[in-house]
Amino acid sequence: MRIGFVIIGRNEGERLIRCLRSLLGQVPEGCPVVYVDSGSTDGSLKAASSLGVTAIPLDDSLPFSMARGRNTGLDYLAENFAEIEYAQMIDGDCVLIEGWLEKAVAMIESDRQLAIVCGRRRERFPEASPYNQIADMEWNTPVGEALACGGDALVRIAAVRSVGKYNPALICGEEPEMCIRLRQQGWKIYRLDADMTLHDAAMLQFGQWWQRSVRGGWAIAEGKAMYGSAPEKYMVRQAKSGWLWGALVPLLSLGLAWPTSGLSLLMVLAYPLLAWRIYSYRRSYGDLPAQARLYGFFCMISKFPQLLGQLKYSLTRWQGKQATLIEYKTSTG
Repeated sequence: MRIGFVIIGRNEGERLIRCLRSLLGQVPEGCPVVYVDSGSTDGSLKAASSLGVTAIPLDDSLPFSMARGRNTGLDYLAENFAEIEYAQMIDGDCVLIEGWLEKAVAMIESDRQLAIVCGRRRERFPEASPYNQIADMEWNTPVGEALACGGDALVRIAAVRSVGKYNPALICGEEPEMCIRLRQQGWKIYRLDADMTLHDAAMLQFGQWWQRSVRGGWAIAEGKAMYGSAPEKYMVRQAKSGWLWGALVPLLSLGLAWPTSGLSLLMVLAYPLLAWRIYSYRRSYGDLPAQARLYGFFCMISKFPQLLGQLKYSLTRWQGKQATLIEYKTSTG
């Protein structure tokens, strides 16, 4: 019994049930499974308990965050199962793919400097909407030693605890932030060429995609604020891109329209060029033409909600307010 499982969720409904059942069908005998809930109102805690899973509700006197949930699960494993070395972290809207655990454990045990091993997260229903398709493409990260991981990953508990675990103050982007601290201490992250989980984004409406992009903008702004200086220069390029395409280009185009007799409006032609550059990049990455066009178009227009996310972060920080979750999902799965 060297591995435990930590699942986090909030109002995932049937998605959570699928997640837990996928785990329970693969968990080696005696390995603990703990579910940490962030204020669900859909009966998630009761459902998890009914399946024999240890279910822990987060204290609602503090702001909810995915980082708090992950830390609570890791603390439970460390305090009750001292012999456990690794924890498979998984979001409650994901299903663990058979065969992943064996590959991940073999990899992490091959190098004692490996703190995290992750694999390919795939969308469960990529054909359901263009937004799901985009998410599926985002999950396709380069194989090999990596700078960061996502929410689903096999982690070496001692390594994660040695750097203070996930930052509970972050409402998003907590995994890359922790990975920065791990790498600064000499730990490594590795992306295996293997399927790991099926994720159910359940993004069927434009408004959901927009809200998710706003959250991405928040992560960019906060990441830059924390690690934007050398040597990391984390999220500096992404932040500049958001301001350039989300504000500077449209403002100059409109603001100079009168003195330039409308010539400045031609600046908007830069947006199709941006989409073309992204399209060409995705094609070189192996995407089909239709997929690359889709990604290029939505990446282009995402500059606007991402800028809103950056502005929201800056305003919240300036006002001294507490950050709260930016959610895009409905409570049913």
